[in-house]
Amino acid sequence: MDAYLSLFRPATAEFTERKSLFIGSAIPVAAESEALEFINSVRKKYADATHNVYAYILRENNACRFSDDGEPHGTAGMPVLDVLRKEGVTDAAVVVTRYFGGILLGTGGLVRAYTAAAKLAIQAAGRAEWAKCARFSVTSDYSDHQKLSYYFRKNGVDVKDTVFSDFVVNECVADIGRLPSVTEDIVALTNGKAAISAATEEFVKREVKE
Repeated sequence: MDAYLSLFRPATAEFTERKSLFIGSAIPVAAESEALEFINSVRKKYADATHNVYAYILRENNACRFSDDGEPHGTAGMPVLDVLRKEGVTDAAVVVTRYFGGILLGTGGLVRAYTAAAKLAIQAAGRAEWAKCARFSVTSDYSDHQKLSYYFRKNGVDVKDTVFSDFVVNECVADIGRLPSVTEDIVALTNGKAAISAATEEFVKREVKE
């Protein structure tokens, strides 16, 4: 997998449905322990709520879990999980808190309300793409520095750090799929004088603009 979608930031959103208050809380997580910690923190924050329904989905062990927390089976946790799946996100957890307002919503009404609350929370959190990238260093003469800097800016190579000593060393990050062409371009630009280190792989987070 060269890329996956998750949530960009922690966020909350709320709305009222027939006097019941629904509060959606969403957060990106990296492991099941983080998801459970988040769920417990929301439960503590809204300890006086009628229900704290949750769902999460993770790349780790392909885990996904949900809880109706006392709502009728299939009316709460599963709809929240379905929203996560339809949004195409992973490494994400959502808790929907309900303060009962005294009017029953019925099975269909509960599904719609929990779905809506989860969607609002995810919209507030925004989506992030985690793309597999290559990190590598380029060591060059000072005479090649300007044209390499220009090339990096114009071709989506992110320069994380630059060290000036006897040579110029740029710490670079580029999409993993573009590494062969970027390497070829650097060699051509510097007539083979630049030294390029072996690349390491990492995932880099980028906000998805809707």
